[in-house]
Amino acid sequence: MSEKKVFQLIWGFMLVFAGMGVFFKIPQRMTQIASFEQSSFELMVIRYCLYLLGVLLIWGGGKKIYNNIRQSNDIDTEENE
Repeated sequence: MSEKKVFQLIWGFMLVFAGMGVFFKIPQRMTQIASFEQSSFELMVIRYCLYLLGVLLIWGGGKKIYNNIRQSNDIDTEENE
């Protein structure tokens, strides 16, 4: 496996872990954000955006991992034939 593929695989895992970290931190941070006396609509939008960020990070990292593993499996099968 080339260095670029290894880096892309590691980057994919980092994206997934960052997305998971966002999900674990949202409840703690929302209590801090709520103390700024914003309207409930603004809090709902902030919460939605943070969860969307987490989902996109996990989705992008998962896609990167899947594509790298699939490409390496395709290359291995071509070499074995």
